[in-house]
Amino acid sequence: MRRSKYRRASRSNNWFSGKRRIIAVAATLVAFGGIVTVTQVSNASTDRTQRKALAACDKVQAPNRTNLSTETRRGTYSTNGGKVTQHPDDGAGDTVSTQTLRTRCRNWVMNNVGNNGGNGGGNQTTPPTEAATQPAADPSAGGEQGGDQGAGNGDNGQGNGEEGAGNGDNGQGNGGDNGQGNGEEGNNGGEQGGDQGNNGGNQGGDQGNGGDQGNGGEQGGDQGNGNGGQTTPPPGAGLGVLTNSCETSNLTPHNGFQEGSRCVSTEFGEVGEANANPSLLITNAPQRVAPNTPFTITVSTRNLIRDRFLAAGQGGYYVESSVLANGLVRGHFHTACRMLASTNEAPAPDPVPAFFVATEDSRGGAQPDSVQIQVPGLPNAGTAQCASWAGDGSHRIPMMVRANQTPAFDVVRIQVGNRRGGGRG
Repeated sequence: MRRSKYRRASRSNNWFSGKRRIIAVAATLVAFGGIVTVTQVSNASTDRTQRKALAACDKVQAPNRTNLSTETRRGTYSTNGGKVTQHPDDGAGDTVSTQTLRTRCRNWVMNNVGNNGGNGGGNQTTPPTEAATQPAADPSAGGEQGGDQGAGNGDNGQGNGEEGAGNGDNGQGNGGDNGQGNGEEGNNGGEQGGDQGNNGGNQGGDQGNGGDQGNGGEQGGDQGNGNGGQTTPPPGAGLGVLTNSCETSNLTPHNGFQEGSRCVSTEFGEVGEANANPSLLITNAPQRVAPNTPFTITVSTRNLIRDRFLAAGQGGYYVESSVLANGLVRGHFHTACRMLASTNEAPAPDPVPAFFVATEDSRGGAQPDSVQIQVPGLPNAGTAQCASWAGDGSHRIPMMVRANQTPAFDVVRIQVGNRRGGGRG
């Protein structure tokens, strides 16, 4: 059927014609252009932040080698039928090159800073020390470490630190806006804003932006700079605490290697119940040995899961907080023997011992068990002090709930040569 050439045109079709069509198309282009512009600005900011972080990686340097114990077998080795791994000198001899450190750092940046940064690395520019200790990025590192490294809070973070009153009055705003923002300069926001009594900072930090790791709000608030909403005093209030963070220290931040005159910002971490705290005992050791003669020390531990070890020579020293598994500390234990110049005064702390190993065997637990430590021999006649002590992931003696609990350590004295004396002491 032929259509009439006089058929009435549809109004709906005419509506999107002429000037209206031009206006609609123009509006679409403007909106799209805005999106493109915002995306370009965002990408530019991300790229800029990532470049700054990568530039920091290019400045990473491997430390000088440290002195090692004199009689310990070199290189990680196994004992007890291959069931026990021994790390000589706490892994101090397991060194790493500058190039390897920089590669690990860059890998961490690419996984945690910018669009790929997941929860926390948004504007972080300073990689955390642990970025150089492990080849792969920790899946939880993005959020927590944003603040840890002083890169988690940006301009807002500084505002939080400097303007304690703002933290108090605007605690919720700090948590929501600054806690989640946690960005470029990172000195002060998330957790600390929350500690002011408005939950903002803690929520911001918990949502993955470095608040937990110490950023000005808490310090701004805790130290009395206008704590508008603060109702809970800081730990140790009224005791004259000298400091509780590295924010007040003039020392260089610790870098995970065995270097002094540094300030360690790693949090203590988790502590279990008193009846689940680690304990340790040397259950068998000789009273006397001949020089250069191998002997065995038997060590028993309780409430210690021996499955966490970060080599000190790889930058794993003092970088991991204490972590519990089913209420028990995850870590390892150490055994060392040194010759005493005198039994009437405390020895000098800096000479390297004759023997030192860190023991990790993925065993241990709530029930006590034993590990035999093979000492290759001590070269000189005299009195040797042999000690064993538990360590958490950062090589520290694990925390105890009560101040009057005995930490997880033990020591014996062994006479080397024919002089009389020695035994457990």
